[in-house]
Amino acid sequence: MSIDVNNESGTEVDEQAILDVARYALTRMRIHPLSELSVIVVDAEAMEQLHIQWMDLPGPTDVMSFPMDELRPPTKDDEEPPQGLLGDIVLCPEVAEKQGREAPTQHSMDEELQLLTVHGVLHLLGYDHEEPDEKAEMFGLQAAIIDGWRAEKGLTGPSPAPTVS
Repeated sequence: MSIDVNNESGTEVDEQAILDVARYALTRMRIHPLSELSVIVVDAEAMEQLHIQWMDLPGPTDVMSFPMDELRPPTKDDEEPPQGLLGDIVLCPEVAEKQGREAPTQHSMDEELQLLTVHGVLHLLGYDHEEPDEKAEMFGLQAAIIDGWRAEKGLTGPSPAPTVS
């Protein structure tokens, strides 16, 4: 799996953890091992510009996903996953830090960025949370992926609760 993490934010973030959790999520979702993903970490000003340009919404947001080849996880165990470009995930550590502080289970900016990375991966794979049933499926899968990754890494303490809307 080719995953590039590019930190343009000026904020120190745990790039290795972002890379690791993205790889774990894609492996768990059975995405082809030769697929490509790009993760870009930007400051609030750059995120706000993207948010306005692509969503016509004011202010910075936490995560945005820009799918390329619209890859989807295989639906059957024996189905071969397609190979391709997943797309880009854009993260904003300033928003992540605030969300982590305000979450019911307070957690660090890096933990929030890990959660947002998984959230972005799921969006690239076609998951959404506009409708209640979609939200339940996506957030359940997101929690299972984060919990599985944390367990594999031997991380203790409560997993970050979803703070993305």
